[in-house]
Amino acid sequence: MNRVYIKTYGCQMNERDSEAVAAMLRARGYRIVGSEDECDVMLLNTCSVRDAAEQKAIGRAANVQSRKKKNPDFVLGILGCMAQNRGAELLDKLPDVDLIVGTQKFHQVPDYLDNLRAAREAGVPIAETIIDIGEEAGSQNTIKDHLELDAGATPQVSAFVSIQQGCNMDCAFCIVPKTRGDERSRPMDDIVAECRQLAAKGVREITLLGQIVTSYGRRDYTHTGGVSPFTQLLEKVNAIEGIERIRFTSPHPRGFKQDLVDAYGKLSKLCEYVHLPMQSGSDRILKAMNRPYTRERYREIVQSLRAVKPDMYFSTDVIVGFPGETDEDFEQTRALFAECNYDMAYVFKYSIRSGTPAAELGDQISDEVKERRNQALLEIMQANSLRRSSELVGTVQEVLVEGPDKTGQRFTGRTRGNRVAIFEADARLIGQLVPLRIERASVSSLYGELVLSGVS
Repeated sequence: MNRVYIKTYGCQMNERDSEAVAAMLRARGYRIVGSEDECDVMLLNTCSVRDAAEQKAIGRAANVQSRKKKNPDFVLGILGCMAQNRGAELLDKLPDVDLIVGTQKFHQVPDYLDNLRAAREAGVPIAETIIDIGEEAGSQNTIKDHLELDAGATPQVSAFVSIQQGCNMDCAFCIVPKTRGDERSRPMDDIVAECRQLAAKGVREITLLGQIVTSYGRRDYTHTGGVSPFTQLLEKVNAIEGIERIRFTSPHPRGFKQDLVDAYGKLSKLCEYVHLPMQSGSDRILKAMNRPYTRERYREIVQSLRAVKPDMYFSTDVIVGFPGETDEDFEQTRALFAECNYDMAYVFKYSIRSGTPAAELGDQISDEVKERRNQALLEIMQANSLRRSSELVGTVQEVLVEGPDKTGQRFTGRTRGNRVAIFEADARLIGQLVPLRIERASVSSLYGELVLSGVS
């Protein structure tokens, strides 16, 4: 019972949490396998942002339960946001789950699996499901382990580094404060030390993660000369030898004060790519969502960032069909969406999340109207993305070589603007920054040829 398969749903924070769990398990002697057909233990790290995400994970778990009838020693665990949100209630639909672990208890998973394994090896029946969804002070500091790669595996070129967990924003539509708890930041020195360790292992790109990453350290560190703790952290990571690129997600528009805007002009390793959630372009709907900015303030942020970096690349989150959203409200969103000229966007149709203020609002929007508004934004997005990609044809872009592409025939990497690039190369270039002449483009990818002499 030592082969573990981890299936991750949802955001990059969930991916980072799964990676840390895998690293902790591997240190205990467990094998992390890449297929559920090979495992003795399956862990589903779940998402609760939308009901569809929860239902998908529940459906997967229900299908997996049948394996326990064939193999009573098989272990099924549910981790993360859905575990935190639903807790013991999950047993009504999934009575054979062995382990339910919330978002502040990921570091306890190895101990719980050890206990399950010891009991079964001793022939002791497990009386009930292990459920641990309690809060734990300092839990934000436990997500620091990184999975070591097997010999011969593609080197790790980029890495996520968790700097902050939880959220105090209380957006009306969002369940994250319930599933992730209050805002908690890691010590700055610990984060910098982790980044240095990653650089020593060959990591060249760091993505700093948090529920509201720009809120990092605001209760723990002082603003120095008008510079926020988050910008101070960016400066320290920028100074680390070996780290070539820095990204971060997910910020809040409220965090983009002048010091952070200026950082894009001062910090050479901070990539000119910003994920800037808009959610709505209507002041009335933004107020109903409890989003503390206006459409004009959002526009100012975009303009100030482009003033520092004219070729800044933007992505965003938008919700259509929030309760009470009129045609005029949506038209304001559509207009601002088009004006901001995004390179990428995550457009969501509003779904009711029990326990959030928006769930109690009247004037819910029909599915038909949500779908129509969703498609309208996606059409703008597709045209924008294709146009922006096409503008890069004929230019030379700096690309960080990550490894083989999905076909295994060519290599892949990303530009500083976070565009995926596909090209022919040699494995010795993995982890290097290379100039790539862009020859053609699609909505989602760039295709090009290295301009290095003697490289094919």
